[in-house]
Amino acid sequence: MSDPRGFLTVPREVVPRRPAEERVLDWREPYAGTPGQALLPIIAQQAGRCMDCGVPFCHAGCPLGNLIPELNDLIWRDDWVEAVDRLHATNNFPEFTGRLCSPPCESACVLGVGGDPVTIQNVEVAIVDRAWADRRVSPVVSEWQTDATVAVVGSGPAGLALAQQLTRAGHTVVVFERSDAVGGLLRYGIPDFKLEKSVLDRRLKQMRLEGTLFRTDVNVGVDVTGQELLERFDAVVLAIGSAKSRRIEVPGYDLGGIHQAVKYLIQANMAVAGKAVPNQVDAAGKNVVIIGGGRVGEACLGTALRQGAASVTMLDAGPLETGERPADKPWPMQLVGSFASPFDEEGGTHLYGVSPTRLVGKDGQVSSVEAVDMQVVDGESQPVAGSERSVPADLVLLALGSVGPQTDGLLDELGIELGDNGHIARDDAYRTNVRRVFCCGDAGRGLSQVVWAIAEGRACAASVDAWLQGSSQLPHTVKPADGPLAV
Repeated sequence: MSDPRGFLTVPREVVPRRPAEERVLDWREPYAGTPGQALLPIIAQQAGRCMDCGVPFCHAGCPLGNLIPELNDLIWRDDWVEAVDRLHATNNFPEFTGRLCSPPCESACVLGVGGDPVTIQNVEVAIVDRAWADRRVSPVVSEWQTDATVAVVGSGPAGLALAQQLTRAGHTVVVFERSDAVGGLLRYGIPDFKLEKSVLDRRLKQMRLEGTLFRTDVNVGVDVTGQELLERFDAVVLAIGSAKSRRIEVPGYDLGGIHQAVKYLIQANMAVAGKAVPNQVDAAGKNVVIIGGGRVGEACLGTALRQGAASVTMLDAGPLETGERPADKPWPMQLVGSFASPFDEEGGTHLYGVSPTRLVGKDGQVSSVEAVDMQVVDGESQPVAGSERSVPADLVLLALGSVGPQTDGLLDELGIELGDNGHIARDDAYRTNVRRVFCCGDAGRGLSQVVWAIAEGRACAASVDAWLQGSSQLPHTVKPADGPLAV
């Protein structure tokens, strides 16, 4: 193991951030340098807190099966070269999960039973950021080529992980992206202060050097039909995400000035990237209300503050979680709920356990949001009498999640069946009801974390490879029916 007494003598310490009043003035990640660079002074001691449990529940908690106790031990022993090799053996893009994940591995850490878990996510990002800085991440080129071709529709984390795995297996892989740049929501859905795009671009350069082909500005189902892809490729994989946003069902939902959070974030991130965005939804000088929470809500909060909003209020329906485990979420299940966000310290007002009841307008435009506090009584959420409030709003952003993939166009054309959850139905091998068409990521699973998208992309790649070749040596870590530890 690492330090035999580390978990007893060393307290948990996370990556330090720049002062809030400084970081809201720019769009860079909130650290002095990269997260990995900021962590270097403390990371060995933090890795040394790992107990190297006989049964590593953290390993089981990670959908990718990351070799977490081994990684901690290697960093404690200052073996960074072997550490990044072990990390890449299970995770194609640890720089994404290390920045964006709500780590289920930490919920499963044995230290978390009665104390603070190991900073597993910080160790992960420190390993990969240092590897990039030391130029130890290089293309992995297949020694042979098959004659099989695969089309991947969508270039988010699931599509990218699948494409890299199949390219390394020797297949010819073409990734189609309807936007003008590769990355899916990693590119325009996630703000730079969460993921600077240079982090994405360096990984895409590696993939191009390995042989993966990318085609941007191609809306499959419009610019090219699904049938044309089936005629040109041996297999087609749908990694199109879950882009159909959930609506709000309260009076006044059709007023002007109410927008889906993802649309707002995409426009903001395109503008930061220097793209022209006609009729951009901008928070500058406005009273902004965010309905919903989670990672999308906090991205809207940080974006609105950086755009110069007059005020920002987030209405989060879930109560503020204290970190104490409820009876229905015993260890090692992942804690889910509404937790205090590090972006709350940047400004704005984050109200927990508050639900909107009505959107009020003036001259067709939203002017305020009426809301009420909620409480749980006998397992049911009920309004608190006398807690009604009105929040001024010139711009309302809906961060309520999604209800499924867009079906008009490609899915309707191919006759792809949906499951009971409104997402693409697939079997244990990620196959849809249409021969030679597979599906992975949020399009089939539902809106989830980046770690699950990568895990599904890797597992789907193994199934596609086996279908093309008769067998596969690629890892198959998760089945489509598998859920996060919290379920």
